[in-house]
Amino acid sequence: MYEYYETAAEGVRIRFAGPADVPVILQFIRELAAYEKMLDEVEATEELLRFWLFEKKKAEVIFAEKAGETIGMALFFHNFSTFLGRAGIYLEDLYVKPEARGCGAGKALLAFLARLCGERGCGRLEWWCLNWNTPSIGFYKSLGAVPMDDWTVYRVTGDALGKLAAQAKTEGSN
Repeated sequence: MYEYYETAAEGVRIRFAGPADVPVILQFIRELAAYEKMLDEVEATEELLRFWLFEKKKAEVIFAEKAGETIGMALFFHNFSTFLGRAGIYLEDLYVKPEARGCGAGKALLAFLARLCGERGCGRLEWWCLNWNTPSIGFYKSLGAVPMDDWTVYRVTGDALGKLAAQAKTEGSN
């Protein structure tokens, strides 16, 4: 049913998620949000994920499996670098179940995404990490990732997003 990709990690295989996996994707999102102390911010539902991931195809998900159990996930999408003049892959979420950490699943997911970058002609793989998450920071640095300390992330959401949108002229307006 699924196409699996073997990894260098003992017994860890990677596969792309399908629509039937939406409940697991949402479960992992919630588990990650709880770990990041942001569970109250999760608005995602199975219906929203099914629509945006599998109908609109705005992002992709890969799973790490070991001994038939889904133990990790990476949710990603393409971005674009004007400086490189080509697409990249932005990793939105990387999650490995706590009991499975240390088996190589996280590294296998990132290695698969790096390979996908090469196959798709992408110029880079990037993601954000919370400043307090020192275990993840150490892990990422061990893989050769470097922090982008000169950049600050900005975000507009909720009412502020609506107010900003209201300032856009629509066709035919003065």
